[in-house]
Amino acid sequence: MNKFKRLSLIQKICIGIILGAILGTMVPSWTWIKILGDIFIGSLKAIAPLLVFFLIIESLSKHKKGVKTHMKTVIVLYLGATLIAALMAVFASRLFPVELVLPNVSVTQEAPDDLWLILSDIILGAVMNPIQALIEGNYLSLLFWGAVLGACMRGAADSTKKVITDISDTISKVVQIIIQMAPIGITGLVFNSISEIGLKGMAEYGKLILLLVGTMLFVSYIVYPLMVFLLLKQNPYPLTMFCMKESGVPAFFTRSSVVNIPINMELSEKLGLDKESYSISIPLGATANSGGAAITISIMTLAAANTMGMHIPFVLAFLLCLLAAISSTGVSGIAGGSLLLIPLACSLFNISNDIAMQVVGIGFIIGVVQDSVETALNSAADLLFAATAEFYDKQKAGEKIDLNERVREAQKLV
Repeated sequence: MNKFKRLSLIQKICIGIILGAILGTMVPSWTWIKILGDIFIGSLKAIAPLLVFFLIIESLSKHKKGVKTHMKTVIVLYLGATLIAALMAVFASRLFPVELVLPNVSVTQEAPDDLWLILSDIILGAVMNPIQALIEGNYLSLLFWGAVLGACMRGAADSTKKVITDISDTISKVVQIIIQMAPIGITGLVFNSISEIGLKGMAEYGKLILLLVGTMLFVSYIVYPLMVFLLLKQNPYPLTMFCMKESGVPAFFTRSSVVNIPINMELSEKLGLDKESYSISIPLGATANSGGAAITISIMTLAAANTMGMHIPFVLAFLLCLLAAISSTGVSGIAGGSLLLIPLACSLFNISNDIAMQVVGIGFIIGVVQDSVETALNSAADLLFAATAEFYDKQKAGEKIDLNERVREAQKLV
């Protein structure tokens, strides 16, 4: 038992997947095991609306103006990269459409294709009573009212903001406790999936993993370096590979951008960045730079839509990109946090919360790979764009920056 406790969460989840697969294959009649997955998903379904609501309020209430650093360029890069990552995910889903095998789901429906109908549904859904939205899990409404309350709280007393922060931190801790129970819940989820759809259905998850990881790698090694090249007009790969090796690899195993902040701060110093800038941009990136999360949200949501037999028009897909980019901000610090925003994105397509939470369950099953790669992408990009923003501003001011030399000097100090 003590040896099991010392295992990492990923190792425990792997054991849960294996155990669920064995039980689902050998004793499919033991339907009582299914309740383990139901309890796990039910707990997440209950707490996720509160988490999203207070994370948005806290994030916007802390926004500060007038800080004279490289933050303007950093923020543009962070938000732009997150939106571009979401767009890449939509294109990847169009090129390689994936369907999920969801037990007890056989509903075929059409996504709304009239622009005014889409916008009117979003507007009417957004202004729902926030208490009712919490009860019903209306994430569009929670996003809207959370943004309004957070923006209006910028001028509130620090003590008031601390209360919101404490509530947000407390809810995040509750989520972490639930996620620590994931191995038990996943045993039930895998058992239910195999007993209902068989091993062939589970093999479909492999296609989803390939699509997620492939898109993240494409963004990491093609899209982000291209952005760096366009800004600095220098070979971006020495800096890109340095960030992936020194920041991405540790983040792959910790699965939390927040945990990786000290590593990125140290690497920023080795790259010769200004402490006044990276002391703000690195912690900010751990929440605001969420390209990996945007990819996960977009691909998982479109996979759910494909499963429901929907044809998604371009306008709706673009709205998904915006929603994924905005909503993914703030969840990178939480292991598996991006999965909890899938119901928010699914609500854009009128996919029920019950079906969306089944997709979240699949996300936790494949999260052994997905969440690790996602966090590696996010954390490496935090350092990459913090450095790129500073180098770009300095080049504009007339200072000569040699990326290769900066990286070589940093590698000597690692």
